[in-house]
Amino acid sequence: RGYGNPDVIGPDAFHGTFCAGLIGASIDNNLGIDGIANNVLIMPIRTVPNGDEYDKDVALAIRYAVDNGANIINMSFGKSYSPNKTMVDEAFAYAESKGVLLVHAAGNDNKNIDFEDNFPNDNLAAGGKVGNLICVGASSLSTKKRIPADFSNFGNENVDIFAPGQDVVSTTTESKYDISQGTSFSAPVVSGIAALVWSYYPELTVAQLKEVIIQSATP
Repeated sequence: RGYGNPDVIGPDAFHGTFCAGLIGASIDNNLGIDGIANNVLIMPIRTVPNGDEYDKDVALAIRYAVDNGANIINMSFGKSYSPNKTMVDEAFAYAESKGVLLVHAAGNDNKNIDFEDNFPNDNLAAGGKVGNLICVGASSLSTKKRIPADFSNFGNENVDIFAPGQDVVSTTTESKYDISQGTSFSAPVVSGIAALVWSYYPELTVAQLKEVIIQSATP
């Protein structure tokens, strides 16, 4: 613990800036896009390098966010293996004990993650589940034929909800805007909704907030 530095820009800040705009871009400046939850503070934590993230970094980033006042942790990353899953599980459980919601992107491999590994997830290595994680797939532009976008992972058990993730417009670096797609950008839509709901109903527990979001979705 205790390593790292305050540089959250790094060599490329596109991904995090795009996520942040979807959550909280200003809605009253007549510019670009409107974020979902305007009255938020965003804590940027650079956890993932240009490549696969270490489980240790994921676990410590979650703990850092929780200990520094985060209510909702957006996790727009993932991979198909987790050699130190117990470390991440313990961080998930720690976040749950502090009433923190975790929102995770389902991934972009067009696979059924009920049957193929995708990490992190809410299934604990020691058995059981944590109750504070929402896994988000990307919905397509037209849901008449198929709700998931053609790249999005899916699964009746392990994907909780779908949110817009195809041809999404958001903020990028240097005060610009761009279009992109992926479950990475579906997750912050749900994170923004969670922040908006919690701002109006702060008495909700994390379990109740998760239930409200999932039950409010179109079946």
